[in-house]
Amino acid sequence: MSATTLRFHNTLTREKEVFSPIDPSNVRMYACGPTVYDYAHIGNARPVVAFDVLFRLLRLAYGAEHVTYVRNITDIDDKINARAKESGITIRELTDGTAEIYRADMAALGALAPTEEPRATEHVAGMIAMIEGLIEKGHAYEAEGHVLFSVPSMPNYGTLSRRNRDELVAGARVEVAPYKRDPADFVLWKPSDAETPGWESPWGFGRPGWHIECSAMSARYLGAEFDIHAGGLDLIFPHHENEIAQSCCAHGTERMARTWLHNGFVTVEGEKMSKSLGNFYTVHDLLEEWQGETIRFHLLSTHYRAPLDFSKDGLKEAKAALDRFYLVLRDAGGDLPDASPDKELVAALADDLNTPLAIARLHALATEANKVTDPKEKAVLQAKLKASGELLGLFWSDPEAWFKWTPAAGGGFADAEIDDLVERRLAARKAKDFAEADRIRDELSAAGIVLEDGAGGTAWRRS
Repeated sequence: MSATTLRFHNTLTREKEVFSPIDPSNVRMYACGPTVYDYAHIGNARPVVAFDVLFRLLRLAYGAEHVTYVRNITDIDDKINARAKESGITIRELTDGTAEIYRADMAALGALAPTEEPRATEHVAGMIAMIEGLIEKGHAYEAEGHVLFSVPSMPNYGTLSRRNRDELVAGARVEVAPYKRDPADFVLWKPSDAETPGWESPWGFGRPGWHIECSAMSARYLGAEFDIHAGGLDLIFPHHENEIAQSCCAHGTERMARTWLHNGFVTVEGEKMSKSLGNFYTVHDLLEEWQGETIRFHLLSTHYRAPLDFSKDGLKEAKAALDRFYLVLRDAGGDLPDASPDKELVAALADDLNTPLAIARLHALATEANKVTDPKEKAVLQAKLKASGELLGLFWSDPEAWFKWTPAAGGGFADAEIDDLVERRLAARKAKDFAEADRIRDELSAAGIVLEDGAGGTAWRRS
């Protein structure tokens, strides 16, 4: 990859820039993780999948041992407190269980585990220390048990979102409180009552505000200034704007991260996701009906910065595309030779993670492999196809297992039943009982089972 230049669209500058890490031997990226009180929905999954491709690309470019990826777990939040109380369980039980399901669901989408996954509850001491430093430097103040960041103390506040003063105040939806010096000031620390989780601090028993959590955790694992900060468009303001303010003022730096990447919004079936509309898709529920790789492919079919309309039709198209690739890979038979990802596909990803163009290149490789008749030449192309797909986080399944997968919530035939019917059909054909052979084929076809007769026998797959 030494000859390939990485370029990413930087939200901070609104331009596509050549990526130049602070230290090529230690490339550092941070992405905002989940607030663990409920199952992750498909909108939560999009940044995980998009920035997993970024993680894979950076590992290819700089070496896996030279890339540090931090994605936090937010387990301090008023939504968590309310859900635990409503469910009649402890906050730790809720957050531990939800975080475990989140990790399993993201792994089912083919996402690599981050290098570090800090939990907010384990870094409160660092948050308190950062708040103390902000107070000492005149960027924060205590008022009625709260500590607030003084927005006017940072002259260039708002450079990421590029909002004017009125927009900043209106968009923040900050609490109107008499103890605030300025309407735009935001909470760094707030008091907790006897029923609310809290920690002892110089300002009394309380808990941190949301924004300070990421500032403290990113500094702990990546330093005062690092290479890439990623997240959804909805986090630009106020969350990322406030992270920058806290971090830069606490550390005396001009920047928190050099490059800011943000993925586009997700709609579902053409509308904003809503439980009342029946289009609220959680990853956990989708995995009952679809393979994780299919969900991932659908998420990657649109450029990460563009809006994405997630739909069941889109999943069907993703499944059909993956079926085609797996047919090519299944035809490979035994072990494939070692191969590197296709250079054109790598170039597409190096150009601001252009996954639609990369997928188009996968299709071109599959078409090329299908045309080749020489076994050795074909194996080389199949190996390149697999290596290229793996850079996108695809093609981890065994081809036979891919076609025999069945939805957990679905009915139909079990694998052993299908194998038995295929054997009975072969026996009927040998006995020239073609009516029975056709009946079995039709029965399987009605259940979504596709039979493929070849010189080596009959293979089957679920359509």
